Amino acid sequence: MNRRFDQFLADNLDRRYAKLWEGAVISRLEVCHKNRLWRLHVNINKPLTAEIINETASQLNRKVFPFLDNIQIIPYLNYFEKNVKNILAFRARELEQDFFAGTDFYNRISWQVEEGRIDLVVEEEKVYDYIIKNQVLNRLSAWFWHHYLLRLLVRVIFTHNSKNISSLPDKVFTAGEVEILDFNPSPALKEAAFTNKEKPRGRRLKKKNNLLETDNVIKVCELEEGLKRAVVQGEIWNKEVTSLRDGRYVVTYWLTDHTDTILIKYFVDDLEEDEINTGDWIKACGGVRYDNFARELVLFLEGYQKIEPQRRRDCCQEKRIELHAHTKMSAMDGLVEASELVARAASWGHAAIAITDHGCVQAYPEAWHAAEKHKIKLIYGVEGYLVENDKKEKPYHIVLLACNRTGIKNIYKLVSKSYLENFYRKPKILRADLIAHREGILVGTACEAGELFTAVRNGASEDKILEIASFYDYFEIQPLKNNEFMIKNGWVENEERIKEINRFIYELGKRLGKPVVATGDVHFLDPEDEVFRRIIQAGQGYADAEAQAPLYFKTTEEMLEEFSYLGEEEAKEVVIYNTHKVAGMVEDVKPVLDGFYPPKIEGAEQEIINLTWNVARDKYGENMPPMVEERIKRELDAIINNGFSVLYLIAHKLVKKSNEDGYLVGSRGSVGSSLVAYFCGITEVNPLPPHYLCPQCKYSEFIADGSVGCGADLEDKLCPRCGEELSKNGFDIPFETFLGFEGDKVPDIDLNFSGDYQSRAHQYVEEIFGKENVFRAGTISTIAEKTAYGFVKKYAEDNDIFLKNSEILRLARGITGVKRTTGQHPGGMIVVPHDKSIFEFTPIQYPADNQEAGVITTHFDYHAIDAQLVKLDILGHDDPTVIRELEELTGVNARSISLSEKETMRIFSSVEPLGIKPEDIGSKVGTFGIPEFGTRFVRQMLEETRPTSFSELVRISGLSHGTDVWLNNAQDLIQKGIATLSEVICTRDDIMVFLIYKGLDKKRAFKIMEQVRKGKGLNPEDEELMRQHGVPEWYIESCKKIKYMFPKAHAVAYVTMAFRIAYFKVYYPKEFYASFFSIRAEDFEADTILKGYDAVRRRIEEIERMGNAASQKDKKLLPVLELAMEAYARGIKFYPVDIYVSDASKFKVYKDGLILPFSALPNVGEAAAQGVLEARKEGKFISIEDFQLRTKLNKTAMEILKQHGCFKGMPESSQMTLFA
Repeated sequence: MNRRFDQFLADNLDRRYAKLWEGAVISRLEVCHKNRLWRLHVNINKPLTAEIINETASQLNRKVFPFLDNIQIIPYLNYFEKNVKNILAFRARELEQDFFAGTDFYNRISWQVEEGRIDLVVEEEKVYDYIIKNQVLNRLSAWFWHHYLLRLLVRVIFTHNSKNISSLPDKVFTAGEVEILDFNPSPALKEAAFTNKEKPRGRRLKKKNNLLETDNVIKVCELEEGLKRAVVQGEIWNKEVTSLRDGRYVVTYWLTDHTDTILIKYFVDDLEEDEINTGDWIKACGGVRYDNFARELVLFLEGYQKIEPQRRRDCCQEKRIELHAHTKMSAMDGLVEASELVARAASWGHAAIAITDHGCVQAYPEAWHAAEKHKIKLIYGVEGYLVENDKKEKPYHIVLLACNRTGIKNIYKLVSKSYLENFYRKPKILRADLIAHREGILVGTACEAGELFTAVRNGASEDKILEIASFYDYFEIQPLKNNEFMIKNGWVENEERIKEINRFIYELGKRLGKPVVATGDVHFLDPEDEVFRRIIQAGQGYADAEAQAPLYFKTTEEMLEEFSYLGEEEAKEVVIYNTHKVAGMVEDVKPVLDGFYPPKIEGAEQEIINLTWNVARDKYGENMPPMVEERIKRELDAIINNGFSVLYLIAHKLVKKSNEDGYLVGSRGSVGSSLVAYFCGITEVNPLPPHYLCPQCKYSEFIADGSVGCGADLEDKLCPRCGEELSKNGFDIPFETFLGFEGDKVPDIDLNFSGDYQSRAHQYVEEIFGKENVFRAGTISTIAEKTAYGFVKKYAEDNDIFLKNSEILRLARGITGVKRTTGQHPGGMIVVPHDKSIFEFTPIQYPADNQEAGVITTHFDYHAIDAQLVKLDILGHDDPTVIRELEELTGVNARSISLSEKETMRIFSSVEPLGIKPEDIGSKVGTFGIPEFGTRFVRQMLEETRPTSFSELVRISGLSHGTDVWLNNAQDLIQKGIATLSEVICTRDDIMVFLIYKGLDKKRAFKIMEQVRKGKGLNPEDEELMRQHGVPEWYIESCKKIKYMFPKAHAVAYVTMAFRIAYFKVYYPKEFYASFFSIRAEDFEADTILKGYDAVRRRIEEIERMGNAASQKDKKLLPVLELAMEAYARGIKFYPVDIYVSDASKFKVYKDGLILPFSALPNVGEAAAQGVLEARKEGKFISIEDFQLRTKLNKTAMEILKQHGCFKGMPESSQMTLFA
């Protein structure tokens, strides 16, 4: 960048400031869009005080960049050694007094200054200890920051050889000499390097011995600040890599021994030196001290060894099988991922494991995938709540296990009835329903809350016990500690009584010939994981949260020990033999049918074939270009042969119906990659290469050499055959993005309907397929990471426990993902074919168990069944609503708007088409209010890239919707001149097309694209293959950073809608602003906006100054204010509500501006506004009293109307008083 900062200050601020900053140069500008923050990195020739730096930043923010929340100036000192030594000399007395008062240590230190750091070199241990004990390093670093805003690395180097430091064994690595480092406290600081005296370098230790073997391991919870060397061991559960300014890296590991977490930092020259991965167990040694960057204790790694994982093993030759286990789908109770539970059972050599969540079966899909991976039998079960007749009865727990497909289907029916018909606090199963749907199900007695255990505990008669027992297929008994709470509650006298109950149940099973099985009622994986359940139950107000039963997954040895009181052989019988016996009654089944089951519409295949060819011939002629004909054949072949034609026909019917009813439909996702979808009217996106097409004689001309980004970018041209103006089409999108190279990837057709039309579209789907075959796509709401963090913080506060942030994160991770409730996709609909039952795929329920919801959803998260059943995404969106309103207001057909229209294109790079100046609105581009391009983040992208073509807008849309695609990725590449906007990765299609162009196999290119767009990065084989084909290194690194990517077709569809709306903004401004404000009437701040341009601008500045402290209401208001300010700048006025002219909810074009609707006023709702419109049809209002009587407005609404002058000149009363 290297721009003269002093000259900039002279030109834009004040020459006095320029004098202070003489010779300063801006080396880099850092833009933080999220926080509206700029950081100016400035090289200075002499130290400046923090006061001068901060005052300059403040003045720049206030006078030059008022649209920002904050500006920070980060100084970098030229002639570093000389300048810092001058500071040390000039302020030596002050430093001695501040840091070494009462000692002569200041003069016994050698102060060595090198670029970016100060080394305090000491030879005496007492001086070294004083520096550590009094935190001189922290304080001195903070002193330089406080006085000069200088980022310094401050170290102490003890040159005397320590007797305690031994040599290291093989496979142990070091980060250099044993040194104590410190980081300054600036939150903006990037971590500095861990360095040796000479040149910063990490290095591998030589092969030696006995450092780690001879030292005692310290528990992590017992580590203290200032330990010169400590040895810890545990599991690495998280890892981060940060690049340093000198080109090296600092690797931070999170290590836990389950007593606490410690951060470990390791500095390396090359990432190949880092051989520690998440999940590794290591023994590590190093110095422990407080780190200002991490804001907690950190162990700075001197050496480590990888060790065997310290996990429990099941060493019995004969293994048990767990038949009662809960996962995180047991709402706010289970704490183990289904996949982890299955993996552990498989690693222990167990033949099978049952999943029995409370009242639900939502863990089945994840558990099934894990069982397939680990080659273990999965038993599908549920712990239900059994009632006799009334759902309000107190239920007994009961376990149901599916023996076969019939059993699974019946469990799905029972679960569905429990949610839809018998839900009262919990989903209840009526005994009669269980009897009716019992085929294929094994019924178990469950835990101490089960019917049998309760009867025995309460001393029921023998006949009653036998009657109860006869209903069940097998009996359960559980470890004594599971039921210890019953002693505390006074339900049983002592532990011996629990043993007696278990013995009785065992003998009862023998007597009746029914297997008795020992189960663990598993709620978490390992003993130490009970803390997760403790935290989550405390958060729900459980009084006994601290008294956790040991509900962890037990080994065979542990369970045999638990039941040893029955006798050795008897223990084996209930723990091993009978669990295998029950598991043997269960077949290997899958929770969802294999295959794809689309709904059937008679003749769908032929209808799609005919529709495609008819429209294609109408557009391109009977003798259409070979490129078009070949692509149609290829696509139809994939669509018809894989049974996808019905999806196309459904989408075609939906879009056609919406268009006939006057609403455009926008496509989402990658459906715009399909030419057949274009010809069927499902999408407006033509995926062919850019081309000219004559609507009259069908002449066509394709530009397939990549010289033009899309058809909209072609120059206007007349047909060389007939002289007609040629249309310009094509966005060059490969079909394979949609269905893959095999054409068998299940298509996901997402459509954006007007929000006003969405419910009608949903009804239409039900009309086509029958309401009984259409369900809303279910979702599962789980504890998010932030919520989990809050749970842990609250638990620590309530129990007066100090937890480091690293440990809070570990505990939060343990409860993240626990089910809270269920929900529904905003527009997703699942369609079941007529010849199949929904219960062959999933149970069903009300969203969030709300019986008043009016819709029924799938019990499984829709992703679990999207490969088997059709999911239609019928979403509600503002853009089609706005387009319809603009068409009605202007009489212009939006489809007739050319995507090449030049003035419209210009607002994406300037404000000139709007007839205003950048300073009028605080923006250099005119995209306020334009969907996808109106946010500050995207406006900044537009200012940086200055697009001049439609294809560039598509690329920007892709960049702005991706995660880690623009920020810290493409933006840097463009700024550094490494790549251009046309070269960086913008959409997922870019990757596949580029790799195929480079010579990679098509399927491999598709696979890499799919990995990258899902955030899975590249594996080493991918990287090597890409390098072999000449893919640039920057491209490979860019792929590795991406977390999510937009498909190009989606970007094209969005930009098309946005461009049309932008056209109206340029040529029909009043109508544009009317439509914008009508949709956001409830966010309109009438009091401010009616006061004019200056008042609006002041209000914008007020909200901007608040930054993140601004309320959500103010943040929603900001774009409304920006549009109002722009409207004023364009000469458009706002008129207050008029009780005779204003609409209920729509802004109306009025005179030289807009008149507000009633809904733009606070506390005047839609019903009240409609009341006014109806009342005024009866004639003029003769008084305020008459108005209130006829409109029936409440007192609050009347006061609001009075405040806004709506009754100006109108008498209060209808009565006349006569005076004599």
